[in-house]
Amino acid sequence: MINIPSTISATAIKEVVLPGLVEPSGLRVRSRMLRAPGAREALVQIDASGVSFAEQAMRRGRYPGQPKFPFVPGYDFVGTVLAVGRGADPTLVGKRVAAVTKTGGWSTHILVVAAYLVPVPQGLDPALAETVVVNGITAWQMLFRKARAKAGQTILVHGANGGVGTVLSQIARQAGIRVIGTAAARHHDALRAIGVEPIDYTAPDLAARVRALAPAGVNAAFDHLGLESARISFSLLARGGTLVSYGTAALLKVSEPMSMLGVFLRLVSQIALWNVLPNERAATFYNFWGGSRIRPGAFRTRLRQDLTAVMDLLAKGAIAPHIAARFALSEVGAAMMLAESRTAHGKVVLIP
Repeated sequence: MINIPSTISATAIKEVVLPGLVEPSGLRVRSRMLRAPGAREALVQIDASGVSFAEQAMRRGRYPGQPKFPFVPGYDFVGTVLAVGRGADPTLVGKRVAAVTKTGGWSTHILVVAAYLVPVPQGLDPALAETVVVNGITAWQMLFRKARAKAGQTILVHGANGGVGTVLSQIARQAGIRVIGTAAARHHDALRAIGVEPIDYTAPDLAARVRALAPAGVNAAFDHLGLESARISFSLLARGGTLVSYGTAALLKVSEPMSMLGVFLRLVSQIALWNVLPNERAATFYNFWGGSRIRPGAFRTRLRQDLTAVMDLLAKGAIAPHIAARFALSEVGAAMMLAESRTAHGKVVLIP
């Protein structure tokens, strides 16, 4: 039970700082005072924050639009509202909420625009709820808004054991969609347990194995690996199928300097080319923040609707995303190393 003070002037907090291009051990935890919430803001005590692909890319300076070093990482969080500023809904105080912030979530407390907060159903473990914030929104929007997948169809999910892949696969299975998922062999039993048909992602004949399971092709493919993998995924689509590309994770391990803008332009150029050729298949690049500047109101409405839908599935027990491990803020280096090892099943969570 959290004791909510009647007034808050400033709060002592701890937060993780990414000082520059450092190894996971180079992440630092600092203490400072956080001001009181301003107009339409909320002060939230963070109960759980996730380690995602975004922070792994930011550590290498390879996430498009990331802030200048130093900054506090943390793409999303689940927490409890301690206070609100003028113009914010006072009934939020004491409520458990979730939000996507892109940065700032690796902290004990955060200030956020109160209207951006989404209610978390009562009784949910905050760490479990955290696994479906950015991952759940991403999965839901790619599956239903981008690919428009329907019951009875077959989809291919790369990295089905990861944070997004696990949630996407479970939402799809709940909707009556067949899932073929790539992952390391050690994760196959866990994937079968949630209804996924696994394929070893290291198999040299991966495309042939997918075709053996889906001779007519897959109705949608979800690929976060990059251009080379996207080309294979596109070739596996059925007539009328859709490729949803949403990252370049395969390049995280590349040590040579590279232009991320160049990498992105090559990928989207290929996607554009596929869409103008008469091949009866489609391709798209999923950008979580797409439309957030042009139509911010519509963007936040979709985000709230989609996260609410995923949270409802979680609260009902219809999906059960896996927590790979829980770490304290002081253990953030170890948390990052585990997330980057590609051995984790599910999401790595920080518990401030």
